[in-house]
Amino acid sequence: MSKKNEDHELFKIVHNPSDGTITLLRKPDPHSPPQSDPTLPIPVLSKDLTINPKNNTSLRLFLPRNALTHDNNNKLPLIVFFHPSGFILMSAATTVFHNFCLQMADNLAALVASVDYRLAPEHRLPAAYHDAMEALHFIKASNDEWLTKHVDYSTCYLMGSSSGANIAYHAGLRAASDHDLDLKPLKIKGLILRQVACGGTKRTESELRLEKDPILPLSDADLMWELALPVGVDRDHEYSNLTVGDGGRLLEKVRDQGWRVLVSGSGGDPLVDRNVELVKLMKEKGVCVVSDFEDDYGVHGVEFRHSYKAMQLFALLKTFISHS
Repeated sequence: MSKKNEDHELFKIVHNPSDGTITLLRKPDPHSPPQSDPTLPIPVLSKDLTINPKNNTSLRLFLPRNALTHDNNNKLPLIVFFHPSGFILMSAATTVFHNFCLQMADNLAALVASVDYRLAPEHRLPAAYHDAMEALHFIKASNDEWLTKHVDYSTCYLMGSSSGANIAYHAGLRAASDHDLDLKPLKIKGLILRQVACGGTKRTESELRLEKDPILPLSDADLMWELALPVGVDRDHEYSNLTVGDGGRLLEKVRDQGWRVLVSGSGGDPLVDRNVELVKLMKEKGVCVVSDFEDDYGVHGVEFRHSYKAMQLFALLKTFISHS
């Protein structure tokens, strides 16, 4: 692994100057347990389902409590969510993501299924993409009553933030283009991509302008890709640079499926220019894409730091889903 000249606070990664290696310090992050007791005075219940015990992958489901008392014919849209943190940190149980999914399920009146996928560098990409597809197969075949009784399988969205949006994007490309893939009765209606993690060897204006960004400095973004991408490839690999490789061709499959795609971002995010480029490519390929880039300079992951930003995002998602 290449030598770095600085510590990397965002990912708890430290350069070891004696031998040039890098140590990934996975300090325990705050976790929240699921709460599935319907007698609890809480608006959203949650529980975990194991997807693949060998890979230690799972789903955390979030169900609005009032769904338990509604007519089963009034079913909820399904949002399959992939958490952020650079492909290498945290989980669906991390408190900040747990709370975000609770609020999203409550505000959107949806069942949210947050995927706990394998992390790099122990499991480099495309491991997380494989886990995403396995999660979709698990959901469509599951006999869990929260899913079978309360989910409208014909209204499914793949959603992620940052690295999670990258996973949702690549899973969507695979689901749209694989003619042999049978997800019935699950029907994907669209993708919800928030501040998509994507890269490239040529710097964008927003990356250079925000090189020392306190949330996502350029050095941390580069190191994230070094840890997450297959060994021996650079940031122009199609897992990172979404404008190269088969991505453009596969977007035509997304178009043919009739999916709608929402791409949202913030002016103060170093990734904003790359997200704008992705929207441009989607439009060129005829994808029905809705873009929302805030006029203010909200930072990367702002919705996890400020509740009012989360509420603004939920309002955007509610509108997007209602028009799908």
